Amino acid sequence: HILGLHIIVLSVIAIFNFMDQKTKEFYERLKENLENTTESWPLEYLYKFIVPTNEESVKLVYKAFDGLGAVIKTKHSSTGKFTSVSVNVVMPSSDLIIEKYKEVSSIEGIVSL
Repeated sequence: HILGLHIIVLSVIAIFNFMDQKTKEFYERLKENLENTTESWPLEYLYKFIVPTNEESVKLVYKAFDGLGAVIKTKHSSTGKFTSVSVNVVMPSSDLIIEKYKEVSSIEGIVSL
């Protein structure tokens, strides 16, 4: 039984390492794309997220952009189970755009588009 548990633990660690690598690569590509396509900073940037429809998830997205002058719009899905959140905000750099993605990634069930 211990060997089986050990294999399961190693498998879970391998999956997380793979996901971490894919996430790291995603952010590296995003930074490169932003740097190569942006003529000057600051830049007006549009974030799009989908969160489960509950008050807490939507509040956390609002909180992440609080004080930045963001214009935030929400729309419920046809079933009402999900809420799309669009955040239009002026960001000073590609690094800060990515930091916001990382910050909101801790919200349970959030999907960045």
